Amino acid sequence: MIYLDYQATTPLAPEAREAMLPWLAGPEAMGFANPHSAHRPGRAAAAAVEVARDRVAALLPKGGRVIFTGSATEAINLAVFGVDARQIVVSNIEHAAVLDAAAARGKPVQLLAADEEGLVPIDAPMPAGKGLVAVMQVNNEIGTIQPVAQLAAAAHAAGALFLCDAVQGYGKLAVPEGADMIALSAHKLYGPKGIGALWLRDGIALRPLIHGGGQEQGLRSGTLSPALCAGFGAAAELAARRMVEDEAHVEALWHRARALLADWQLNGSADRRWRGNLNLRRDGVDVARLMSDLRDLAFSAGSACASGSGRPSHVLRAIGLSDGQAKSSIRIGFGRYTTMAEVEDACARIKAAAAAQGV
Repeated sequence: MIYLDYQATTPLAPEAREAMLPWLAGPEAMGFANPHSAHRPGRAAAAAVEVARDRVAALLPKGGRVIFTGSATEAINLAVFGVDARQIVVSNIEHAAVLDAAAARGKPVQLLAADEEGLVPIDAPMPAGKGLVAVMQVNNEIGTIQPVAQLAAAAHAAGALFLCDAVQGYGKLAVPEGADMIALSAHKLYGPKGIGALWLRDGIALRPLIHGGGQEQGLRSGTLSPALCAGFGAAAELAARRMVEDEAHVEALWHRARALLADWQLNGSADRRWRGNLNLRRDGVDVARLMSDLRDLAFSAGSACASGSGRPSHVLRAIGLSDGQAKSSIRIGFGRYTTMAEVEDACARIKAAAAAQGV
């Protein structure tokens, strides 16, 4: 199996796994202790959580705090439901976690239209007064990198707060400057599933989404997992050390894949994008048949969160593609552990399988 679905999830880094193991040990090692307990094993677990928090925060702006959550989706919901905002403005290519959470608040939601390259214009209209603007750093379907700093500045000028879903860009690109809240996910960064985080700028007040013991700084009740926190922290620290190396590797893979599939049309900007995402279309291709014929290649027809819906991608439709074009599109995602040989083999087989369909 060749794995080319890095936008859906990334392999667990060996370093992250090793960091987790002490906190998964049996009773003799006391690694199972509750980090919110006052006894010595609990304090040791709490110290591991704080080391992880510092490592995650090291890739984020200064002057804020990291709130651990169970996922990026929970982090987004905490931000959207926790902030005092009369109006929410989101881009029309946001992840469903943002779009659905905004709609569920029962207050007006304004959509910012991305252009045909998948970019939100920096002069997009912003809400006046107490509002919340949400635009992601890197789109999970087409890989476009949004002008977050300019959009955040425009939101602030209008008196609104700015939320950035940085799930796809965290640890791979420079920090999204200007945001008031940033949502993260460990498993998109070679860390474990089941843990995310919300970075909150100093001075921003939120209402808790989950009530109980208030363990996580009063904003997220529930017992933290030291193992998951340690894995997240190790993945973040590794990403910080490898960022330049990882980016160069992904760049080389992207150019090679693009050359091998040169007769496929690129969806989204060719320049303003994360190169680990290659979203392509070939009009007339039956993608369901393509995926069935290539069962030992793990690639995607769109977002993993919506892959079973049968509906055309809302992102591809938003940038002007017809339903037919959207349904003739594939997403190839690669990263740190993808080899050049895997990309070359996969692209050759995708090309051959499409040709067998007569398109």
